[in-house]
Amino acid sequence: MSYRLIVGLGNPGSEYKQTRHNIGFQVLDNFASKQGASAWSKNRNLKGDLSVFVPELDAKIYLLKPLTFMNESGVSIQKVCSYYRIPPEEVVVVYDEINLGLGEVKVSTSGGPGGHNGLSDIASRIKPTFTRFRIGIGQKTPKEMSLADYVLGKFSKEDEILISAFMERYLDCLDRLIREGADKAMIHINRKPKTKDREDGQL
Repeated sequence: MSYRLIVGLGNPGSEYKQTRHNIGFQVLDNFASKQGASAWSKNRNLKGDLSVFVPELDAKIYLLKPLTFMNESGVSIQKVCSYYRIPPEEVVVVYDEINLGLGEVKVSTSGGPGGHNGLSDIASRIKPTFTRFRIGIGQKTPKEMSLADYVLGKFSKEDEILISAFMERYLDCLDRLIREGADKAMIHINRKPKTKDREDGQL
């Protein structure tokens, strides 16, 4: 099975840049740049920013950043899937995960939203058979802080440095997923990085 749509979740607007909830946007921006994808184009009908690239000897893959705000991410995804006739099984969604430590990545092809409103909305609008590419942002601290305040908060300077170090790992894992498919890629991706991995961001 090949993938035709890669989605990064986040909220539009400069005030949300560098927030934990926008790690999906951040990774997709870097992935588009690394792949030499087309410039981002705002599509008002499909309610998202779109880009496209063509892997070697393969069909084109669309990249999407929904502009419907996180809680209605599924609106844009549903429209894009319908317009380009892309089944849910050929969709990858990249998003933040509080139950994974910073720098960790996990891929799955099933599972509940785990309290993530963006995932809840997507699953309500298309079949929940899309592939989940979860990027760890760590547990909220202090525990008394509301989940909304935590995910909409910005990364600390120290965490930003770590995110930059881990970015190459995120991009390599996403590229591996696209090239190898979920079953094979998960063997390599779904492991915690070793100490050295955490320092230099490499697989």
